Amino acid sequence: MHDIRWIREEPQGLARALTRRGTDAGEAQALVEALKALDERRRAGIVKLEELQARRNSASKEIGVAKKAGNNSLAEALMAEVAALKTDIPALEEDVKVAEAELNETLAAIPNVPLDIVPNGADEHDNVEIARVGTKPAFGFAPKQHFELGEGLGQMDFEVAAKLSGARFVVLKGQLARLERAIGQLFINTHVDEHGYTEVAPPILVKDEAMFGTAQLPKFREDQFRAGEDMWLIPTAEVPLTNLVAQSILSEEELPLRFTALTPCFRAEAGSAGRDTRGMIRQHQFNKVEMVSITTPENSLEEQERMLACAQNVLNKLGLHHRVVTLCTGDMGFASARTFDIEVWLPGQDAYREISSVSTCTDFQARRMNARYRPKDAKSPRFVHTLNGSGVAVGRALVAVLENYQNEDGSVTVPEALVTYMGGLTRIERA
Repeated sequence: MHDIRWIREEPQGLARALTRRGTDAGEAQALVEALKALDERRRAGIVKLEELQARRNSASKEIGVAKKAGNNSLAEALMAEVAALKTDIPALEEDVKVAEAELNETLAAIPNVPLDIVPNGADEHDNVEIARVGTKPAFGFAPKQHFELGEGLGQMDFEVAAKLSGARFVVLKGQLARLERAIGQLFINTHVDEHGYTEVAPPILVKDEAMFGTAQLPKFREDQFRAGEDMWLIPTAEVPLTNLVAQSILSEEELPLRFTALTPCFRAEAGSAGRDTRGMIRQHQFNKVEMVSITTPENSLEEQERMLACAQNVLNKLGLHHRVVTLCTGDMGFASARTFDIEVWLPGQDAYREISSVSTCTDFQARRMNARYRPKDAKSPRFVHTLNGSGVAVGRALVAVLENYQNEDGSVTVPEALVTYMGGLTRIERA
């Protein structure tokens, strides 16, 4: 959500930001003008309303004075004026209410402003690689994709899942089910024990307000799974974790707050028809470890770098080769002001695939959920900065482990970091 005062004072700032994100310059300018008109209508209505209310109050007092003075004609005229005002004021109040609702609805549909340091670009082809970690594994055979390995092991079943729930679901069995659980446990324990995050077990059903606060609603309604009149299955634990500070004023001493959670996540994938239809890359239900930080504006960029390092650390524990890219303006998420993506190497696909996104949302989400803090020696509270990052997607990490640790006979070596979680098992083979 954007500050209308900023748009009022620097309208071209928003127009430039939208243009950097790929909006046509003319459309961006038209949107800014529409916002200014709505704001002016709302403000003019408020001023007029205050004038009418003040006049109603003063006229009411004048009626008594006129009656005491025996000036009945003046008293009657004043009473007629007050009666008219009692009709005009509610109509004007409604007009102000409508203008404010239209303004807020329009503001809610505008993406965050990219930071100046974000590279300009149209899509993923313009993202900028900033680091590579580790080396690609070498195989003396043609590596298989994860679903070939999982099905060959007899422990990954998409057909049964389709009978139960439809496309984009999977049933994991036996050692693969335990391996996925082990990966999630390694990740969450690392963030708690080594990175200082507070583990949270949040609800996975949330209200409209929570989804609005983190900007899943209203723009991405079709990507969500609804559960009842005003409840939604979470697409990511970012939603409940960030909303832990909604409608609150924190002290500066409390910041930063760092939360992590391992939860199932649910996404309709409405815009991905035909993409990744085989396997576990793009599913309606998946497990993910999420990291959320709440901090001051001065520390949000440093905090984002810290979160990126935390996400990379869990991949390093698994010995997974990956690269880090900075997303360009045209590829960033709706609420993000800057995003780093971590892309893990998948030998079976011969490609890098996203396994984590780490974003700073500046005060964009905080304004939507009214999350503030009180700086030291300051009279007025300020909006916090919110950050989120996958730490990381458990299902995709399972995919990466299977493909990177596969053997020629179709078995999979268990990464050393997971052996304890697997009860000492070092190799997954077909039963």
